[in-house]
Amino acid sequence: MKNFIIFSLFVASTLFIFNGFIKPASAETKPYPLPEFTQPEPKAWINSEPISKEGLLGKVTLVDIWTFACWNCYRSFPWLNSLETKYKGKPFSIIGIHTPEFDHEKDRSAVEKKAKEFKLHHAIMMDNNFAYWKKLNNQYWPTYYLIDKKGMVRYRFIGETHADTRKSEAIESAIEILLSE
Repeated sequence: MKNFIIFSLFVASTLFIFNGFIKPASAETKPYPLPEFTQPEPKAWINSEPISKEGLLGKVTLVDIWTFACWNCYRSFPWLNSLETKYKGKPFSIIGIHTPEFDHEKDRSAVEKKAKEFKLHHAIMMDNNFAYWKKLNNQYWPTYYLIDKKGMVRYRFIGETHADTRKSEAIESAIEILLSE
């Protein structure tokens, strides 16, 4: 009988969690200043000249930490590209931070090829030495950081994201909040 009760509680709690009755932890963080980009050399940037954090003031910015051997990153690109279309003409930008997991991902031409393949037109900084990854205390690919118009990191979202999901809706809602400020 005791095992049946324990099993029943386990099943009920699992169903409760997976049916969405428990909301995921908030992605909102205690605001902190966006670290300065660590690669000031033009050869470390794709689709853009080097960007400074001061150049982002007045815009909402999504910083995307990715690497080209990450399938979760690839599967998120259609949604990410749709954000550029959705917020075109608004003070919004995306900056990709390509932090390689493997040595072969450090090759600029390979990153350029993947950016072209996945139609990534936004600025991409190559973070081959993990300097920016470390400044953000990042741990996962992909991770999305939302930066407000004052240059403060306000939200962090982790993992693969697709259009019209609870996660993409939460991110887009956060973008709308930051745009309205």
